[in-house]
Amino acid sequence: MKFGQQLRESLFPDWKFYYVDYAGLKRFLYERADKGYTADDEAEFVKLLDGELEKVNSFQQTKSSEMKRRIEYCEKQVALITANTASEEAKLEQLGIIEKEIDAVISEVYELAKFTRLNFTAFLKIVKKHDKNAPFMLKPTFTVRMNSRPFFKENFDELLLELSRLYNIVRNGGVDVDQNKDPQSGNGQNFVRQTTKYWVHPDNVMELKLYILKYLPVLIYRKKDSDDVPNPAITSIYFDNQDLDLYQGRIEKSEGAEAIRLRWYGSMDSTEIFVERKTHHEDWTGEKSVKERFSLKEKYVNDFLAERYSLDSRIQKLREEGKKSEHDLQHMKELAEQVQKSVHDKNLVPVTRSFYNRTAFQIPGDAGVRISLDTELTMVREDSFDGKQRAGDNWRRTDIGIDYPFPQLPERDVCRFPYAILEVKLQTQSGVEPPQWVTDLINSHLVEAVPKFSKFIHGTSVLLEDRVDVFPFWFSQMDRDIRKPALKAIGVSRGSSPRGSIVGIDNMVRKRRSAGGASASPSQSSLQYQGEVSINISDDVDDHLSHNDSANSQNTHTYDGYGDSASSRGQLVNEQTALLGSSRRSKQKMPETAASHAKPLSWIQHFNPFSGTSDKSYGLPRDAPFVARQDIGNGSGERRIAVPVRVEPKVFFANERTFLSWLNFAIVLGSLALGLLNFGDRTGRIAGAVFTVISMMVMVYALMLFQWRAERIRRREAGPYDDRIGPTVLVIVLIAAVVLNFYLKISSSF
Repeated sequence: MKFGQQLRESLFPDWKFYYVDYAGLKRFLYERADKGYTADDEAEFVKLLDGELEKVNSFQQTKSSEMKRRIEYCEKQVALITANTASEEAKLEQLGIIEKEIDAVISEVYELAKFTRLNFTAFLKIVKKHDKNAPFMLKPTFTVRMNSRPFFKENFDELLLELSRLYNIVRNGGVDVDQNKDPQSGNGQNFVRQTTKYWVHPDNVMELKLYILKYLPVLIYRKKDSDDVPNPAITSIYFDNQDLDLYQGRIEKSEGAEAIRLRWYGSMDSTEIFVERKTHHEDWTGEKSVKERFSLKEKYVNDFLAERYSLDSRIQKLREEGKKSEHDLQHMKELAEQVQKSVHDKNLVPVTRSFYNRTAFQIPGDAGVRISLDTELTMVREDSFDGKQRAGDNWRRTDIGIDYPFPQLPERDVCRFPYAILEVKLQTQSGVEPPQWVTDLINSHLVEAVPKFSKFIHGTSVLLEDRVDVFPFWFSQMDRDIRKPALKAIGVSRGSSPRGSIVGIDNMVRKRRSAGGASASPSQSSLQYQGEVSINISDDVDDHLSHNDSANSQNTHTYDGYGDSASSRGQLVNEQTALLGSSRRSKQKMPETAASHAKPLSWIQHFNPFSGTSDKSYGLPRDAPFVARQDIGNGSGERRIAVPVRVEPKVFFANERTFLSWLNFAIVLGSLALGLLNFGDRTGRIAGAVFTVISMMVMVYALMLFQWRAERIRRREAGPYDDRIGPTVLVIVLIAAVVLNFYLKISSSF
């Protein structure tokens, strides 16, 4: 679909006069180009373009201010209702009307975000068409004009946080639940915990956020005595050695495979660093995979990794303060010593950095449903395996911070992941189904399930492609559009007249205050929205829009594509970028030798290991957590791609049972042959010799077959394991031996 058609079909009808007149600008450009484009035409085009930019910017700023005022008004009305409504029934009724108004605001926030994205893309495309068809270059000068009217810089974080808080108050009957309550409190032991990861296309991020906050508030971790909203950035440094042993163990899901990382929250100024170790355990062991961690001051990290610093003094201080039990302190000490030992024995060094901004949704104190959304995911090289010193002797490189999208880095050092990562953690009692809205969400068009997705595995496999032999199974999905048709109404919906409900609230509050809490009149209590219509993101997308479309509204440290960095180069940001919120993504170039985030490896593009199977997206059950390897050629040797396959000890036992069955048959046959040799006549001795040879051949073949299968299972190769030759040859040889014995016996009788 051409962008002009997409724009016409995606715009919000009530705002259609405020969108860029893309068709008019394009028509003007083509008509004047056909007649011979002149300087006067250029001046007129620039004037028209400036007018469109001013129109879009003014409308966007006006609507954004309106959204803020409506949210503030709703907050005031909730406070009045809570303070002046005596009847619980009447209060719930009025709060229900407020909730309808919040729904309308949410719908308009979504439309405003889409409005921003579409117009931003329209300006980029029309400028590109101009530079292609006119003898003048407009990009450098239009950069300055766009920078002076930065409608694309709008950050919707504050609106989302206020809407989340407001929704939470209304849900709780006017009570503002303490957001600083320990989010892990209330965790019991008799629960079933399920964690699943999903990819979310940038076009769906805003709709997804607005849908979730209707059911779960945004979880905010604030420091004590601080009202500031914390920085949502999370950065991790993953360790490995030159042979990538930790990567190999994690991707193969080997029993006891570990991952070691150092993580901090917020900016580079954070002084608290968390040392974490993840240990994988197979299901058959009866143990659960565990994540353990302890905190460390940043100034001690290098000494800790070099085994020049121990936690003895810190543990003693915690013991004196009584903040942790003796058992926890002992475990902390053991964990620190084990991490140091692993770093030393395995020669672990910083390899990959992951950066993302996280939005967490959870009811404080209730861990039944926890949802996190990671946007602007970026992986960066930290190693010096190629001779280039990136981190030097430090535990992390210092030439970058959290300034996404890290424009100062060369493309070979960075991988900007094209999707957001949604992680749904359910903690329900055995036999209890998860909430219906969660089921609707994970089965909707907004998400694509990717079981066992790992930021460490993806980043390492892309950035260190020349050192990796096994690649994750999701690579085969990277060159496909994960957007799906909206088969079921879900997400954002719009009411017909939000204004009427606000007037109704005013009247109801006034009457309540004057009547001392009497019940509302029928006319007042029946103020409801009518004719709600579901609004979903259009399934039709421009063929030229890339997977790099940015849809993250959370980032607080954004890269201004029209800012100083871009202006100095006289370039606009990627014209394929579709803006949502405050984010812009710069164009990603395909490295010649390394994998790109959109099309990781050229030899994978035409390989689909899941075709012809049950699951439409992956060809395997969505919860298949184990990994096998399948050899595929890339023209320069053999590469392997990891495919989800379950391999358990019973597979090895089945191989042993098969071997013992062959051996049992060989022993029975050999015993009969020995009897014929020892006690038979001439014919019996000849038959016994033949059957003895057959028995010995069966034993050797069974042993070779057992070893071959055991080795392939150990390497977790994807089969096939069936044996079509052995049984066939055995039957033919036995028939021949029986026929020979029959012939000899008949011949000796005559």
